[in-house]
Amino acid sequence: MEFLLEPLAYPFMLRGMLAAVIVGVVCAVVGVYVVLRGMAFFGDALAHTILPGLAGGYLLHGSDRGALFWWALITAIGSAFGIGAITRSARIREDTAIGVVFAGMFALGVALISTVRSYSVDLTHFLFGDVLGVSSGDLWRSAIFGAAILLLIGLLYKELLVLTFDPILAATIHLPTQFLEYLLLVLIAVTVVIAIQTVGVALMLAVLVTPAATASLITRRLHWMLLISAVIAAAAGVIGLYLSYYFSIASGAAIVLTCTAFFLLTWLFSRLAERVNLRRAPVGLGEQPG
Repeated sequence: MEFLLEPLAYPFMLRGMLAAVIVGVVCAVVGVYVVLRGMAFFGDALAHTILPGLAGGYLLHGSDRGALFWWALITAIGSAFGIGAITRSARIREDTAIGVVFAGMFALGVALISTVRSYSVDLTHFLFGDVLGVSSGDLWRSAIFGAAILLLIGLLYKELLVLTFDPILAATIHLPTQFLEYLLLVLIAVTVVIAIQTVGVALMLAVLVTPAATASLITRRLHWMLLISAVIAAAAGVIGLYLSYYFSIASGAAIVLTCTAFFLLTWLFSRLAERVNLRRAPVGLGEQPG
């Protein structure tokens, strides 16, 4: 028990665990749609397009985390709408539009950061994560925005289910597909921003994709996939922080490595199960007599 309770004696560890669980659950739920719709590159791009927002916020407000959060949020949502608008209005594939916006915004961020001589200390927690430095304000913002995201997904579960698995049917039954598409882009953008403080820009994609990918190896039913992905992400957040505490490694990296370990174990188990099922299959199954 001492092994489990010792880290919890520190308030920053309690805040960090709450943040890791909140962010993990939200990322896992949104990540299921990212994985099923093949939008992993979009999530990675958004994590990098917030860089000019962070740099601009830092130039105007210094290291105020609240102000940086809002600047990052505005930049991420703007980038999401920009990618969506370019994809719909021009003869350009979505991955190409993502690449154009990603490269341009990231370069703008680098240019702005290069004008700040003291950025290396103040912006590092956004680039590599700082879950143990989460303040009460950060925690409340994550909880409020996370709850709003989960509520919207719950209310629009059926619509997003149809849109994800059968876009043609969604258009046929007159669902507001364009609205739902843009809403999903915004939800991903907000999720990316609230998760940045936990794992940082560099590791954001892993938290968004890995739990959902792990759940997809276990089940193909959407509601179970959402639940299993959320459980995996929450467990990885808690275990990762314990590993960070006892082995003195970066908390964001520990969380991501735990997520990756869950994925690899699940993948190996699924492969083993496939081999066992193949060996148990009757010889000549499906052959016609004579």
